[in-house]
Amino acid sequence: MGQALCCVQVDQSTVAIKENFGKFADVLEPGCHCLPWCLGSQLAGHLSLRVQQLDVRCETKTKDNVFVTVVASIQYRALAGKAADAFYKLSNTRAQIQAYVFDVIRASVPKLDLDSTFEQKNEIAKAVEEELEKAMSAYGYEIVQTLIVDIEPDEHVKRAMNEINAAARLRVAANEKAEAEKILQIKRAEGESESKYLAGLGIARQRQAIVDGLRDSVIAFSVNVPGTTAKDVMDMVLVTQYFDTMKEIGASSKSSSVFIPHGPGAVRDIATQIRDGLLQANTVD
Repeated sequence: MGQALCCVQVDQSTVAIKENFGKFADVLEPGCHCLPWCLGSQLAGHLSLRVQQLDVRCETKTKDNVFVTVVASIQYRALAGKAADAFYKLSNTRAQIQAYVFDVIRASVPKLDLDSTFEQKNEIAKAVEEELEKAMSAYGYEIVQTLIVDIEPDEHVKRAMNEINAAARLRVAANEKAEAEKILQIKRAEGESESKYLAGLGIARQRQAIVDGLRDSVIAFSVNVPGTTAKDVMDMVLVTQYFDTMKEIGASSKSSSVFIPHGPGAVRDIATQIRDGLLQANTVD
């Protein structure tokens, strides 16, 4: 209906190309325009001024002979002031941009090894943007932004890199575990040393207390029972301790079988051994 009345509508963020008898005449801004077709005016087409995005996947090889796929995201738009150039000079804008992206990436990445490629992706994106800006401005297009969104090494290379990373982390974990075990062993040894030291002190004090107690007992018994010697008192005390020990062994239900000589001579021998041992301990203390 609008064309029959020689009127056309141009939407927002869009321009239209007007021709007279097939020759470029004007760029129509958004709104309503009159095109008298009887005078040879016609609408050649529309051109969007919105920002568009093109994702380009480019496979190339790094300096250390690793094949990678670089994914570049190009954001571009047509310039309203150069709408005629953007409409007439390029038949396939996306293919043109893709060709320039391939050219720059395949010229930049082979100069870098794999790790440097990851580290310098911003520099690669900047090189792509500069080349595109220089080339596409002649065709009426502006490059808004260029991003290297992904760098994908070959699957075998990624697996190898993951294995290297895992091995490095396992090595660090093993070192940390060994260091922790070392600290535990040192602390355990220090604890055992301190424990043995304290046990030694306890044994020494116990022996000293036994000796002091026996000495007091001998002195008290000699005072209260005239004519007895210290040896007589010690023999009696040791025999009493001997029978108490035998009683405890027999009364305990969990005791193992113990074979010891028993008799008057055996008791005398045990008393002699215990007395000598206590006297030696007292001498050492």
